Amino acid sequence: MTSTDSPDCLFCKIVAGEIPADVVASSDTAIAFRDIAPKAPVHVLVVPKEHYPDVPAFAATDAAGLASVIGLADGVASELADGQYRLVFNTGPKAGQSVFHVHAHLLAGGELPGFA
Repeated sequence: MTSTDSPDCLFCKIVAGEIPADVVASSDTAIAFRDIAPKAPVHVLVVPKEHYPDVPAFAATDAAGLASVIGLADGVASELADGQYRLVFNTGPKAGQSVFHVHAHLLAGGELPGFA
């Protein structure tokens, strides 16, 4: 399924340029933009340009695409933080997923609480 197959998806609209976002990096397969409600000094969402509902569907269909998302996140963390970061994929509403287009939360920029 491509981003054009999900016309009501917020992240598909950002990928298509229909909704503005503070884009910090992009590649042929992914885009990285600042979260509008940051939970850390650096909070960037890394989103594949293709639409997948969650990370298990993405990994099962496009392992290389998943690797590309992680690689872009690593590059962003190197540029915007000290290269140390937390990468979180929420899967399902009980886990905090509110947009059902797979995305990684890149959290960085100092000491991050929890999960010691």
